[in-house]
Amino acid sequence: MTATATFEKDRRDRGGPTRPVRHGSMSRDRKRALFWSYFFLILFVIFFLTPPIYMFITSLKSSTEIAGATNPWWVFDPTLANYEALLTSSEFLTFILNSAMVSVLVVSITMVVSVMAAFALSRMRFWGSATLATGIFLCYLIPETLLFIPLFKMFAVVNEFTGIQLLNKWYVLVLVYPTLTVPFCTWIMIGYFASIPKELDEAALIDGATYLQTLTKIFIPVALPGIIAATIFAFTVSWAQFLYPLAFTTSSDQLVLPVGIVTTLIKGDVYNWGQIMTGALIAAAPPLVIYAFLMDYYIAGLTAGATKG
Repeated sequence: MTATATFEKDRRDRGGPTRPVRHGSMSRDRKRALFWSYFFLILFVIFFLTPPIYMFITSLKSSTEIAGATNPWWVFDPTLANYEALLTSSEFLTFILNSAMVSVLVVSITMVVSVMAAFALSRMRFWGSATLATGIFLCYLIPETLLFIPLFKMFAVVNEFTGIQLLNKWYVLVLVYPTLTVPFCTWIMIGYFASIPKELDEAALIDGATYLQTLTKIFIPVALPGIIAATIFAFTVSWAQFLYPLAFTTSSDQLVLPVGIVTTLIKGDVYNWGQIMTGALIAAAPPLVIYAFLMDYYIAGLTAGATKG
């Protein structure tokens, strides 16, 4: 017997008035709220899944079928020729390799710099640390369209006076991308480090641990959700960036995937839509896969940090 039924039985036994018992697991307001929640969720899913579904359908079409202006949402003669053409192309594989090397190096540099900078700004208090932390975040707000011109001129001057060739080399992106990733990742890590109780690092310092040991033994394990979130952001930016590689690299053997797809598959006014859609899907696959795998650790880290013991 439920608590409500027991309460009503006691009122009847005492001769008091009874009130009708509402049956059902959900009230009318709750059902209405769930209805509208699912309604807008379905709209959201349709709106954001329509482009990739259209891209996938187009990638299965031949150039003849695409040019025939047939039903854009149906494949009459599906083919994997577009995937075969790209995945067997040495030029396209070079784009993937360049993107992978740039992304791995940028993520590594970003996380090392961001974690150490965030630890210093959030725990090793010094004069101007708060102002410096705010300034780092404000650097992220500067549009990249305003930065690539002075950066280009700076690398040109370096090449002129030192002879070090940085322009039109894929590794120049390893030097440029941290200007986009380090400020925001540092800001994320400052927030996570600031939420860690100060008693932890104070106890570690009393026990004789150095600041580096405190960072590696206490802060990094506790702030793992923040590190994963920053890693996802850094990888996404370095993998999908378009403007900087378009400005700093021109040779086909130095291009990364986003720029390589546009420059090689669009020739004048001729658009190879089948391969363009195929290349876009292949380029979008690594961030989606990595994000899916890291989300498990991200949620687990949040759950573990929400409880004690």
